[in-house]
This record gives sequence, structure tokens and C-alpha cells, in this order.
Amino acid sequence: MFQLRRYFVQTRRFKFKLTTIIIFFVCLVVLVSLMITDFLISSTVSENIRKHQEEKAMMVSRSIATSHIVIEALEDERKTNEIQNYSKDILDATDMLFIVVMDMNGMRKSHPNPEQIGKHFVGGDEREALKGKEYVSSSRGTLGESLRAFTPIFNVTGDQIGVVAVGISLESVEAVLGKSHRSILTVTVLGLLVGIIGAILLARYIKRILFGLEPFAIAKIFEERSTMLQSVHEGIIAVDNEQTITLVNQSARQIFQKAGLSQDPIGMKIHEYLPSTRLDQVLETGKPELDEEQMINGVSILVNRVPLVVNNEVVGAISTFRDKSDVKQLAEQLTGVKTYAEALRAQSHEFMNRLHVILGMVQMKYYDELSDFIRNLVGHQNRELGTITQNIKDPALAGFLMGKLSYAREENVELMIEVNKVIPEPADPKMAHELITILGNLIDNAIEAMADCSEKTLEVILHFSDKCLTMEVLDSGPGIPEEIQRSMLEKGYSTKGENRGYGLYLVTKSIESLGGEWTIDSKLLLGTEIHIRIPYEAKGWNHD
Repeated sequence: MFQLRRYFVQTRRFKFKLTTIIIFFVCLVVLVSLMITDFLISSTVSENIRKHQEEKAMMVSRSIATSHIVIEALEDERKTNEIQNYSKDILDATDMLFIVVMDMNGMRKSHPNPEQIGKHFVGGDEREALKGKEYVSSSRGTLGESLRAFTPIFNVTGDQIGVVAVGISLESVEAVLGKSHRSILTVTVLGLLVGIIGAILLARYIKRILFGLEPFAIAKIFEERSTMLQSVHEGIIAVDNEQTITLVNQSARQIFQKAGLSQDPIGMKIHEYLPSTRLDQVLETGKPELDEEQMINGVSILVNRVPLVVNNEVVGAISTFRDKSDVKQLAEQLTGVKTYAEALRAQSHEFMNRLHVILGMVQMKYYDELSDFIRNLVGHQNRELGTITQNIKDPALAGFLMGKLSYAREENVELMIEVNKVIPEPADPKMAHELITILGNLIDNAIEAMADCSEKTLEVILHFSDKCLTMEVLDSGPGIPEEIQRSMLEKGYSTKGENRGYGLYLVTKSIESLGGEWTIDSKLLLGTEIHIRIPYEAKGWNHD
């Protein structure tokens, strides 16, 4: 990871194009390869050329050493000139630098330069040859640096009578090596040209695959996407088509740590790390699974699982999830705000209606009737407020019920709230929000069901005793048919249109989360009765 980041930093700094990078590296590889090849070939060629020239010189020197002309001339001083003539003919026929025949004293009997005949052989490497050894050496003589082959000359009786020295110029050896170097250089240039053309074609092919993006642009996009994923509050985990985990963002790691999963999941199989997940099924079916609940070692999360489809092929799957407690808290806050807003709106509407009544009575000067109206209004309001505020100690629940009273009056529904005993604040503040969810959905459903009824009465009875809260919601509505009763608790089921059917489902979930139970008794044209019983732990409340 550190090396990858360092590469990103470098690419941002220099921003080389993909074509430039590929051409550079291809040329570098070709050049280094050919330089190594040149070194190896030069060494081999140099050794082979030298060996070949040594063999060539040795063959010539052996041929001269066994010539009867040379042998007879060395034994007869009168025939010395024949050695020079014979050596000159051989020298002209071969590509040798020199051919020198010397006697046992090292005196030359032949030489390319006739003036050197009769003089001592120069070089100092002829001594071993005068002792009867055949070999090749390198030394500098009157004709410069040369490669020399020495062969002793023996007469018919086996006595050594002289030595033949055949020389090849080392400059000619270097010339052959230079020729081979030029050939290698030509191949190197051709290799570089082919490499550049291949690099350009390869770069175009890669850029086409990468949608024309340069490496520094890809690096920038990668960092931006990575930062985005890590900044998302929801947990994100992704797998490839082999069910291997490829991505886990920071929020997901925090949830996993909360569930006791501290191991790094990258590279693991999803079913090994999260046995309860269904990402493997999403990979197989290619169908998304939305708003599902999942448990991870006691931590409840809400999950969306979606397949990743590229060119009509499922290449992986991704799951986004969030701690259910966070979602629940947010939903409770939104529910509370909505409830309070509705209560204020209903009260405002109701207050305006009463002001219109008072204004009308004042204009018509019905002062006695106005006095009775205000007295009854205040008394009724005080009775309602007194029943709720004195017996319900949780302010959120009390305020919610007062808002529902105003809402019911606005809908022309007679709502009666009866509290038989003081209901203390719950020990867990979340219970109040659950109660608001339960009562809010039941009251709203009852008011909506009685919209077309001539008699609209709704009664809510709350009773607290022995750490248990009992709630009853009784309406005079049209009742619920039996076939609808069997399905109405399912999520999304509704007879009122799309995007409905969540109220009773939430009621069911809230009652289950509180460990309670409930029953529904509904009769057509006679109304519906709902009875709920929930364990209720009071906050600092001593009940006799």
C-alpha cells in the first residue's frame, strides 16, 4: 500500500503519459538486453576469432616446418635464398602478417622485409620454440603487435634445425570484432525501432481499455473514490464473482469491531467472515435484496445487497448497511418532530376556528352566550389537559396525545383518552418513542377508517399496574374483513394504494421489540378493538 501511494505521489508530480512510460520502459529493456547480448557475443566472438586465427597461423607454420625446401635450405647454406622465396610465396597466398624461418641461433632466414634477413628474431617469445615446443603467443616485433604461431623444424634424422614463426596482426583481429559490433549495433537500433512501434500500439490498446485515461488520472480517480467510500457513514463491503472480499470501508470496520470481528477481512471469503450474510446468494441469483435485517454477533444492522453487473454479467456484489440502533434513533427523532409539527398545526387550526366563533358572537353581541362558550371551552380544555398531564409523566408521550386530541377534533372525530392510573416515565427513554409509534399508527388508522362513517368515536384507554402497561384502542369504524386481517401485518400490504402498508408493520415490530403482545377484535359495521400488553419498567417509581 505504501508503494502504491508513493507511485500515486510520483505520478501526480511528473504526470507522464502512458505512451511515454511504456516507450521508455520498452526501450530501456531492449537496450539493456541488447547490451548484455553484445557483451556476451563480443566475448564469445573474440574468443572464437582469436582461436580461429591461432589455428590458421599454426596450420601455416606446420606446413612450412615440414616443407623439404625449408629443411634442405637450413642444412645447406647455399640454398638460403630458397627459404625467402618459398616464404614469400606462402605469405602472398595467405593472409599472414609475416613468415619468419630462423635457425637454432634465432637468426632470420626469411622476412617480409629482406633487410631484416640475417638479423636476430625480435620479440623474445621464441626461446621455447628453439627448445622443440610448438605454441602460440602474442608479442611486439618489427611489424608491430602480432599473434605468433611457433613450430620447430626437424630434419629427417629428427634433429631440430630451426623454427618457423608465422604472425597475424592483432589489428586484423580487432577489425573482425569491430565488424561484429557494428552488426550488433544495427540489430540494437532495429530492436529499439520495433520496441517503440510495439510500445505505441500497446499503449493505444491499454488506453482504449482504460477509456483513454492516463495513469495520473486513474490514480486521482482511485484516490477520490477511495476517499468517498471511506467518508460514507454507511458501512460498505464488496465481493468479487468468486465471493472474495475486495472492499471494506471504515464505517463497516467499526460495525464489525462492535460485533467482535477485529480481523482484516480483505482477501477472505465472505461466508468465512460473515456466515449470516446473503451476498453469495445475490451473486448466484443476480437479484438485489433491500432493507433486510441481519444480526452479526448480537449487533442488528439494516442491509441492502445489490449485484454488480457489467456487460450483462454479474462480476460481484456490494452490501451497504447501518447499525439498526442508529437508524432507529433517527427514525424516532423524525417521528417526534413530525408528531409535534402535526400537533401544532392541528392546535393552530382549532384555535383559529374558536377565534372565529368568538368573533362572530362579539359582532352579534351575544355576550352571555359568549361567556358560556368560553367557560365550557376552558373547562373542557382543562379536563383534557388535566387528565393527560397529571397522569402521564413522560412529556413526549403527553405532548403527543394532546396533539392527537387536536388532530381528532380537526377530523370531526370524538377522541376520548382515559388514563386510569398514573403512568410514570419509563426507565428506558426509547420506550416512549416506541409507544408513540404504536399509538400514533393505531390512532391515525382508526381516524382514517372512520372518514366515511356517520358516527366517529375513538377511545384510547391506558392502564399501568404491576410493571405492565395495557393499551386499548376502540373505534366505531366499519371493521376489518377477515381476509384482510390475515395479511395487514405484512410489510407493504395496503388496500389504500402504493407506498402504504408500513404502519401496522411498524406497530408489530415495536411491540415485539418491547416484548409485548397484542390482539385485534374487529367486526364488520361494529368497529375494531385492539388490546396491547407491554412490560413497563418505571423510572424511579415505587408502586405499592
